Amino acid sequence: MARADDTALFEAVRAADLRVAAIGWRLATANAALCDRTEAGIGLQLHTLDQFDSGRREAARAYFGFATPVAVEGVLVGGPAERAGLRADDSLVRIGSVRIAELPGRPGTTDRLVAAQLGIGALPPEARIEVDAIRAGTPIHLTLQPMRVCKSRFELDLDGGFDASADGAMVQIGSGFLDDYPDSQLAAVIAHEFAHNILHHRDRLEARGVDYGLLAGFGANVKYFRQTEVQADLLSVYLLANANYPARAGVAFWERFGPSKAGGILRSRSHPAWRDRVATLEAEAAKVETLSSRPLVPAVITERGRPLDGDWQSILIRHR
Repeated sequence: MARADDTALFEAVRAADLRVAAIGWRLATANAALCDRTEAGIGLQLHTLDQFDSGRREAARAYFGFATPVAVEGVLVGGPAERAGLRADDSLVRIGSVRIAELPGRPGTTDRLVAAQLGIGALPPEARIEVDAIRAGTPIHLTLQPMRVCKSRFELDLDGGFDASADGAMVQIGSGFLDDYPDSQLAAVIAHEFAHNILHHRDRLEARGVDYGLLAGFGANVKYFRQTEVQADLLSVYLLANANYPARAGVAFWERFGPSKAGGILRSRSHPAWRDRVATLEAEAAKVETLSSRPLVPAVITERGRPLDGDWQSILIRHR
């Protein structure tokens, strides 16, 4: 049986995971028309017994009722999984052709979780999916109809920091953002990283042979990284508006985040100054607020198939 402190921790992590997942789902479904890489979306937040450290693994098994290595951490409101009747703590046996027992995974990792997510995403978005699961010890069988969504995973990094990243297939957000920012501003952070994936920035940067890490802020690397950052800022305004978040959520985020965490010695040379980002976001939001049709598809979408040219100055508006 899980101890009281374990129970509180497990539920806090579940709530945080679902908060990020719900925002990601809202962005990924509302902006499917902008994505040339899509997948079968079912509206599930999964977790795996493997990801718990050895000291809490048995407590997690008991608390969440893991009967298989991968289970439902939560369902997203209005999604296909909820409509089909799946519930939190259902242990998965099979989703379509994805058989949980056959997925590779190591204790202390998310290997099996990622394999499950990739396998589910590769299922045909138009075809109904048969699901076998175990609920409180009883086998259940359900059928759900997935929907086409943008191809991207959304993951919470529990390190408590303010890092955010996108690798082309996944958006990862540090848990520090959840404590300090409301949902609309958290959505702005996620939308910015999501925009990198939609615009294939990782592939396009690698095609330019740029250096990452400390070298990102030096030499020829700078112009390419800044171009991708400004492009992602611009697209994020449209992603937010399409998902019915405030178009100026990014402005509100940077006005709060910028002075304390993105100025002075903390400023990265690979990123534009935060005040310039605010000015750019404000100008783009002003355009978006005059448009009523949805989804909005901005011109920057048409550029994702082109090599980066390093021109960031012509698309950035300077703070005055």
